[in-house]
Amino acid sequence: MKILIKGAHLVDPQVNLDEILDLSICDGLINSVSKNISEKNEKFDYVVDAKGMLAIPGAIDLHVHFRDPGLEYKEDIESGLRAAAVGGFVGVCSMANTKPICDNSAVLASMILKYTKLCDKANSNNAQLPKLFPSCACTIGLEGKQITEMQDMFESGAFAFTDDGRGIQDSATMRTVLEYASTFGYSVLSHCQDEALSACGQINEGVVRAKLGLAGWPALAEELQIARDCELAKLTGAKLHIQHVSTARGVEIIKAAKKAGANISCEATPHHLFLCEEEVEKSNYNTNLKVNPPLRTKKDMLALQKAFCAGYIDTLSTDHAPHASHEKDMEFELAPFGTIGLETALSLIVDNLIFKDKLKLSRFVELCSINPAKVLGIEPATINEGMPANLTIIDLNHKWTACAKEFASKSKNSAFLNKEFISRPRYTIVDGAFALYDFKVCF
Repeated sequence: MKILIKGAHLVDPQVNLDEILDLSICDGLINSVSKNISEKNEKFDYVVDAKGMLAIPGAIDLHVHFRDPGLEYKEDIESGLRAAAVGGFVGVCSMANTKPICDNSAVLASMILKYTKLCDKANSNNAQLPKLFPSCACTIGLEGKQITEMQDMFESGAFAFTDDGRGIQDSATMRTVLEYASTFGYSVLSHCQDEALSACGQINEGVVRAKLGLAGWPALAEELQIARDCELAKLTGAKLHIQHVSTARGVEIIKAAKKAGANISCEATPHHLFLCEEEVEKSNYNTNLKVNPPLRTKKDMLALQKAFCAGYIDTLSTDHAPHASHEKDMEFELAPFGTIGLETALSLIVDNLIFKDKLKLSRFVELCSINPAKVLGIEPATINEGMPANLTIIDLNHKWTACAKEFASKSKNSAFLNKEFISRPRYTIVDGAFALYDFKVCF
């Protein structure tokens, strides 16, 4: 397949690229990056007029829940990847808290087989799916007691290990997990939550909690485990990634550990970057705003934005957590934690940070493309001749509204429902084929 992208603003700090140029793709690879590539000399299957659009190396989301196997009524691999394509992501790392839990090679193999079959179907139609990078559990049953056969699962296709959904409560177990991971060099993604402190918490422990009469979830429940895991990472030399950091102090702990030489990265989610506890009060107990960790104070939110733009936070991750409507349509205390995020994430960053000159385009690429790939131990996509064509192309002037009925995800529990946007991913290209073409999913 031959594709010509005309007049896009191409940005890739890996090759010092920040210019409006044309880009041609042939047989899955970037063939040429230059000005005024002629359509006359070569026959292209697709010619995309990308004036006014931003093209970056393909974005990767390090943190998604696809509920497959076992809870496919919320989301399955196919619907999750459709949502990823709509959101501009060329790859996603799925979490292990499925049913059964992905804590052994058999469950992992079933996921990979399903994904492979979906890819074969898409390829027969000259399309491509976003890539699936499955993670597996650190401990059996996510119980935090006995570690899994991590190396066996790594050799079977796992890209990282995490007990996401629960923090590993026992420090000795977490040390063992990190020591084992350090031997083989793969990443441990850490959900930091001291369950004794978070207990029955529903929202951030603060003034809003008191007003609403809900059980509080203290920031310390997150920060203590961040501090513990950073110290264990320093001790073991393991590659540690802190998930969904939500507090200003959490960022400071991670910064100090990095300065001390620990091999640590961290992520922030769009909902923690752009929403705070006050939104729960304003929304009259909107359960789509019930997330884990909870939305924190406005001070925390602004501190996260500053750290995100300055480089102290390494990746943007959505923590895409689908739940069926009947599950979220309950009393706040009974509704499950989580919001979907794949289809709105990049638009939120562009609209709220890039358009407001808070975030540099080169930093945007690092957050969405380069650093997530490094965490997974894979080669980052790059806009360079001869390299695989993995691209996210964002229309910078397309007004749209986040409507439940238009989401590709099976679940509609977005914290940003009915929000108006002025940018949107328009094309998602994976290995030289379209996953998303002119806002439409191709598989």
